[in-house]
Amino acid sequence: MSITEAPAHLAVIDMQEVFADPRSAWAAPRFGEILPRVRQLVTALAPQVTFTRFVAPAEPAGAWVDYYAQWPFALQPPDAPLYDVVDALPAGPTVSATTFSKWGPELAAAVGSGTLLLAGVSTDCCVLSTAVAAADAGVRVRVVEDACAGADDGSHAQALAVLALYAPLIEVIDTESVLAAQRG
Repeated sequence: MSITEAPAHLAVIDMQEVFADPRSAWAAPRFGEILPRVRQLVTALAPQVTFTRFVAPAEPAGAWVDYYAQWPFALQPPDAPLYDVVDALPAGPTVSATTFSKWGPELAAAVGSGTLLLAGVSTDCCVLSTAVAAADAGVRVRVVEDACAGADDGSHAQALAVLALYAPLIEVIDTESVLAAQRG
């Protein structure tokens, strides 16, 4: 594994209250376990870090109508506290999107021709969607497996297995590999 082939930019995917709060229907059970590793990555890669937020649309359309019929609690404005990035992470440039994938012009501009590192939640939803969209755009993607959490352990493992199928466009790595590359 080499993340030194191009400058690395870390996208911290959806480390928000709605996924951190164990009482939330969208809680990622291992959120608290990955938080220290996410902080390490943010510190090591600053200022090359972008945070993302999943937010509800003002008016769901298409398949999103059925989605929000299943999750009506989430139909709140983007400035609702449940959509805040957790206080345990520093403030930084943030991209908000009403889609699972956070890949788009803002994140593309931040990454440039570099490598996109992904950490956050949920491995089996927003991380996976962002990784595949970025890889399709020709970006080298590295998913930091131990700095990601899924809806549950099985879903996390399955998503990592699917992501590994996209090699060499997407590589599944660990926090220590990223930190070692930054030190080296």
